Amino acid sequence: MLSSIKTNVIQDSPSKKLAMMYFRVALVLFGAQLLMGLIAGLQFLYPSFLYGIFDFSVSRMVHINALVVWMLYAMIGAVYLMLPDETGVRVPVAIGLGKLAFWVLTAAVTVVVLVYIFIQVGPGKESTIWFINEGREYLEAPRWADIGIVVVVLIFYANVFFTYLKGEKTGIMTVMVADLMALAGLYLAGMFFTDNISMDQYWWWWVIHLWVEATWEVFVGALAAYGLIRVINAKREIVEMWLWIEVLMLFGSGILGLGHHYFWIGTPEYWWEIGALFSALEPVPLVAMFVHVLYDWGKEQGHADAHGKGTAIANGPVMAWISINAFGNFLGAGIWGFFHTLPQVNIYTHGSQFTAAHGHLAFFGAYATILIGMMYLGIQDSYGIHRMKATFKSKMAMFLITFGVVGMTVALTIAGYEQVLVERAELGAGWQAYFTAQNLPWYIQAQIWREIMGVVTFVGFLYLVWDLLTIGKTAKAAEEA
Repeated sequence: MLSSIKTNVIQDSPSKKLAMMYFRVALVLFGAQLLMGLIAGLQFLYPSFLYGIFDFSVSRMVHINALVVWMLYAMIGAVYLMLPDETGVRVPVAIGLGKLAFWVLTAAVTVVVLVYIFIQVGPGKESTIWFINEGREYLEAPRWADIGIVVVVLIFYANVFFTYLKGEKTGIMTVMVADLMALAGLYLAGMFFTDNISMDQYWWWWVIHLWVEATWEVFVGALAAYGLIRVINAKREIVEMWLWIEVLMLFGSGILGLGHHYFWIGTPEYWWEIGALFSALEPVPLVAMFVHVLYDWGKEQGHADAHGKGTAIANGPVMAWISINAFGNFLGAGIWGFFHTLPQVNIYTHGSQFTAAHGHLAFFGAYATILIGMMYLGIQDSYGIHRMKATFKSKMAMFLITFGVVGMTVALTIAGYEQVLVERAELGAGWQAYFTAQNLPWYIQAQIWREIMGVVTFVGFLYLVWDLLTIGKTAKAAEEA
């Protein structure tokens, strides 16, 4: 039975081939996200750069939306990767429809990006909302694309759900199926407008916080559980126990954690305390799962090595990226999120570069790391490799990307501290205070270092692409030698 400790790996599966298609597009969009971030960073320092041709508002918009969409692609790919192993069903019930959804989504994303770049803005009419830009951060996609995304995700969900019903029902896949329902459903909260700006922002935050920070966190937990079983043969009962605890904490803390946004749209002050506390609890079960599994595995390895029966890690890069995920999630989503949402602090930090620092480290630590790991797992299955070691390129990618993102986070934190000290505390948070703070040496130097660290991250990305394109062939040749 697949629900036993070890997962049976089904390598030759149409589902996994479809997963690789999603991973390839995700990688292209990942590169576009980083490139747009570098352009936006330059425009922050030199506002005249590409002014009137490719404005900051557009480069930042593409940077943020490319981030969300490449992660969505990689998440769908990761589910198709794990689906045969967790259910025992080699071919999903509607693989043809799944492929069609992939091409429809890719065509839609291509059109949206071209509209962003070449048309950019439109008149204040309903047609602009439908065909150019909906105008809300993270949710700028035109209405037709919004509807298309929901349709594609529903097709994907139906494929996964009916395949799940047909096959083995592991705890990991049960959590994943339940989470995917929320993943598709909560996006709907951002697809309508109200005349009241406070009410509109209320529903917008449901998408940003519950869609991204709650359902995505559960999703990451399921991937980490699956990856740990695949890579170090972790005990399924341990990872599934922590996964259920995570479901309990994240869906509860995710809803209550919204409160650290609510005060600013006119809701009572008690939401400050509730939101700050519960928002910080989100990453705890993931770290606990990883530490528990690693401790348990280390004890077993020590005992096995004493008898000459130790086993090697099945995929070095995946294990490394899962490790970075566990602690990157805790630092980015937990620590960096917590220290600027405390009520006594948030009155000064709200909307400052502290928010950007938290966003960069949280998205990287919580999501990008585990999704990159799943790409390496896809490479291993594509080539039928039993054991895949990290290469020099793998290590350079891990080091440079992680160092670059942490460097950006530190730089943005320093910029945020300068804003809090000068703009908010000393000068009273008016427009003049804002522009004064923007031109002081600490702030400018921090933004320069943010750009430098962005370049470091991009170089690491190039190493990542190079490694993903070559590691499979290299490892297969070494295994057959």
